Amino acid sequence: MEPVVVIDFEITGLSPDHGARATEIAAVLVRDGHVVDQYQSLMNAGQPIPAFIQSLTGITNSMIRRAPPARQVMAEVADFVGNHSMVAHNASFDRKFWEAELARIGHQTMQPFVCSMLVARRVLPGAPNHKLGTLATYASLPVTGRHHRALADAEMAAHLTLFLERRLVEQFRLAAVSYELLQRIQRASRPRLPECVQGYCRVPHR
Repeated sequence: MEPVVVIDFEITGLSPDHGARATEIAAVLVRDGHVVDQYQSLMNAGQPIPAFIQSLTGITNSMIRRAPPARQVMAEVADFVGNHSMVAHNASFDRKFWEAELARIGHQTMQPFVCSMLVARRVLPGAPNHKLGTLATYASLPVTGRHHRALADAEMAAHLTLFLERRLVEQFRLAAVSYELLQRIQRASRPRLPECVQGYCRVPHR
């Protein structure tokens, strides 16, 4: 698969549409089957973190007060990501924060996202559920750190994406898995996975 960047946010609430802001972001670059580079930073958006989220993530208000401003962090991570296609677990959630935080610094992005959760639902139907931590245990993925911290979760999602790639190669005897194929798989229903993969393979691609 071509190089991709896997991202994860920690946040103050569920939606930027309701005023929630990011408190931490991590991005890991995956190339040739390996994590080859990473960016991680807490970020101060000037918004307090609710107590239950502090308990969940371990990120406290005092930590955020010492963190660099959100504007600086988002400019740095946008440079890190560049033009690479992106992956996130439950991508609709992270994509909203990605676009909202970038919009605050006047940076627009139209990059595609693949959702590793949606792909896993198609490729790993036997998993107990498709939460990131559950899938990491189910697939015996490397333990990368504390769950609900951005870098640990981004690295875990990266390892999951590579695992899904290997599983597809084995199941369908593919030479390789492209980002475009993952995009198609996340839009397909589980029963139509073989048809989706086989249909993609029958069409010549550049």
